[in-house]
Amino acid sequence: MNIESVKSLFRMFSGEDDPEKYAPLIELAMAETEKMLLPDADKSDIRLAFLCAASANHRFRQISASRDRSQITYAGKMLKDGADPALAYSQKLLRDYLELCSDLIAPQMFTFAGI
Repeated sequence: MNIESVKSLFRMFSGEDDPEKYAPLIELAMAETEKMLLPDADKSDIRLAFLCAASANHRFRQISASRDRSQITYAGKMLKDGADPALAYSQKLLRDYLELCSDLIAPQMFTFAGI
């Protein structure tokens, strides 16, 4: 994975002009993605850069939503309906890239069957 391509994709997903401010988020997303990789996975696959950028964007949106007060209730205590459209779309984007990279990463969910 090339960090410059991940930063470029993060800039595209997030709309932020300076991805250097969010370098720790991007590095965390890259480390997270590397831990998910299967042992025989190709680390230079371009899909992984998209997955890293989507993961960093989702974390960025979570952080932004926790302090965003642009849509407040009458009392001003919490976000209106508790919903942030940018956060919801970043989660969908991350889910799509996780599915796209399913042959490169270990399964994220386990199913237990009872007899």
